[in-house]
Amino acid sequence: MRHPALRTASLRRTCPPLRSRRHFQTTPCVQEASRLAAAGVDRARGYCANLVRTYDAPSHVLQTFVSPAIRDAYLAIRAFNIDVARVADTTSTPTIGMMRMQFWRDTVSKALAGSPPQEPVAMLLAKAAEDLHERSDGKARLSRNWFLRIITTREQHLSNPPYPTLSALESYAENTYSTMLYLTLSALPQTCITTDHVASHIGKAMGIVAVLRGIPLVAFPPQQPLGTSNSMTGSSGPTQGAVLLPLDVMADADLKEENVFRQGSAAPGLRDAVFTVATRANDHLITAREMLSKLRSEGSVGHEFEHQNDGEHQYSSQQLDAGVDAQLAEVEQAFGIFMPSIATQSWLDRLQKADFDVFDTSLRTADWKLPWKAYWAFTRRTL
Repeated sequence: MRHPALRTASLRRTCPPLRSRRHFQTTPCVQEASRLAAAGVDRARGYCANLVRTYDAPSHVLQTFVSPAIRDAYLAIRAFNIDVARVADTTSTPTIGMMRMQFWRDTVSKALAGSPPQEPVAMLLAKAAEDLHERSDGKARLSRNWFLRIITTREQHLSNPPYPTLSALESYAENTYSTMLYLTLSALPQTCITTDHVASHIGKAMGIVAVLRGIPLVAFPPQQPLGTSNSMTGSSGPTQGAVLLPLDVMADADLKEENVFRQGSAAPGLRDAVFTVATRANDHLITAREMLSKLRSEGSVGHEFEHQNDGEHQYSSQQLDAGVDAQLAEVEQAFGIFMPSIATQSWLDRLQKADFDVFDTSLRTADWKLPWKAYWAFTRRTL
């Protein structure tokens, strides 16, 4: 009869004192650390937002159409793209530029690993990666290789090498602007061959237009103090002029670089060459629109994705065999990320009105109609 009493007494002794449970409460030090971390992220977010507003006004306007859940990723990716693009403008030699690119390789790796340096873009990127991990239960991530692809491509253009062909210019655009869109899609998170395919064409148009917009600044770089920036042209340092139209296009138009330096917009063949390059950008936007139209009406985008097997593009058999409804649902989710097509088309339309004179000063002003154009397109799901 004594055994039950002994067992009961023993059990009572193993119960921890009530006061020991206080160890599970959040201490003031932990709360203060969390508050400081949140304040740091807020400052990083503000820095990135201001960077985008200053150097990439269309992306600043178009962030309205992106899901709030990925707004940090959107800003961080674009701020990263701006900073990497500015390396050529803010360094005095290619060697220093390469050192800066290595800094970004290391910074991205640390940020995606959860230990960012005290650098605003890196801090917001780390926060975006952490948010994606939580939203996807650890199943999705921001690809380090996509970031490295952008860095490597920008690095290859630090000293303004010419694009030998129009196809080479397209490859540059694919490896920078299209890749930036792939990263943004992955933040949703989304892995869909259809939306990646559409993003590829839009990104190519964006990259080609970025080069066209930069022609006046690259050919005639302003005399600015070291540490300032021209724009997001993706090329050109502040002292070396160059005409970055594809060499095959220049040859076909009988356009000579020295004539551009001497005569500017009056150089023979310049407008013809610009027209050819602009037409290729416009063709990519037309293709993106036709893909969505065919998907909605015929159940297929009409052609294969040429970059399906490149880099981080990895699709399961289920994703490759997705039905029309599933593809349309993915397009619906991703539509806000496609909105740069509106800004790109708007600039091409303005270029046409200027008779393809890239030196026309009207092309350097902000498009005050962009918010309305983007809203109209977004609500009607048209590109």
